[in-house]
Amino acid sequence: MELLELMKTRRSIRKFTSEQITETDLNKIIEAGLNSPNAGGRQGTFIVGIHNKEMTTRIGKLNLCKFSRKRLEGSYVSGNQPSVIDDPTIKNGFYDAPCVCVIFGPKHFLFSIPDCFCSATQMTLEAHELGIASCIISRGEETFDNIEGQELLQQWNVPPTYIARAFVILGYVSGDYPGVKKIKDHRSLIVK
Repeated sequence: MELLELMKTRRSIRKFTSEQITETDLNKIIEAGLNSPNAGGRQGTFIVGIHNKEMTTRIGKLNLCKFSRKRLEGSYVSGNQPSVIDDPTIKNGFYDAPCVCVIFGPKHFLFSIPDCFCSATQMTLEAHELGIASCIISRGEETFDNIEGQELLQQWNVPPTYIARAFVILGYVSGDYPGVKKIKDHRSLIVK
C-alpha cells in the first residue's frame, strides 16, 4: 500500500479478538520502531515486546491504576472503538490486546518522549501494513511506578536509567475495521 494511503486508513483499535499475532510479525513491528526518526541519531529507545496475553492483561491493569478522569471532563474518543475515557467500566488499559510493545526512553534526555512516540507511530503503520490492528497508549511512566512494575522491569533487564514512555497494543480487530475518518477543516496553513 502507498504510504499516504496507509496513513489515511490506519485506525486506533480498542476491540480485539483473542488471536495472537505471529512472532515474525512482532519482530517486523519492533524493527519499524527501531528505525524511526530520533533526536541526533541517538537511537535511545528500547522496546520490549510482550507476546503473552496473560502478561499484557496484567500490565494493562497496572496501566489504569493511577488513571484519573478528572482532567478529561467533556472528552470523548469514540463510540465505535471506545477508550477508557468513554467507558469507565473498562479495567484493562490495553483493551485485552494479546500483544503489547513497551517503548522505553532515557529518563533524563530532552527528546526521550518524542523519540518514543516516533517509534510508536512507525510501529502502528507497519502493523497496519501487515493487517494487524494497533493503538498507541500512553501512561507509561505511571504504569511501572509501583512494586509490581519495578519487578517486571528488573526481570526484563530494562536499564534503570530508562522509563516507559508509550505502548503499542497489537492484535486483530474484533468486528468491522473502522472506515476512513473525515479530516477536520482549517488544520493547516502554508505561508509563502
